[in-house]
Amino acid sequence: MGVAVAIMGDPAGKHWGYELTRNSGVRSGVLYPILARMLDEGWLTDGWEEPGTTGGRPPRRYYELTDSGKRELGALLAHARTDARFRDMNLGFSR
Repeated sequence: MGVAVAIMGDPAGKHWGYELTRNSGVRSGVLYPILARMLDEGWLTDGWEEPGTTGGRPPRRYYELTDSGKRELGALLAHARTDARFRDMNLGFSR
């Protein structure tokens, strides 16, 4: 659920793996399989930074929500809002 909250915090933005691990509290070993499933479902697209914009470091992979991903993750978070299992989680919106 933390990954969905982190991504939906900026649904129109580009999201980097390191940023998502920090914002979601999910380790990279858990994060990347989640992102891979979201890519497979068509909820995300991905790409790479342009090499000239990296300041000398290797290009980073980014993830962006598709329209389908915005709908699906929005519905997931709306459902979680009413689910007692997620009562104590900060889902990024008030109750």
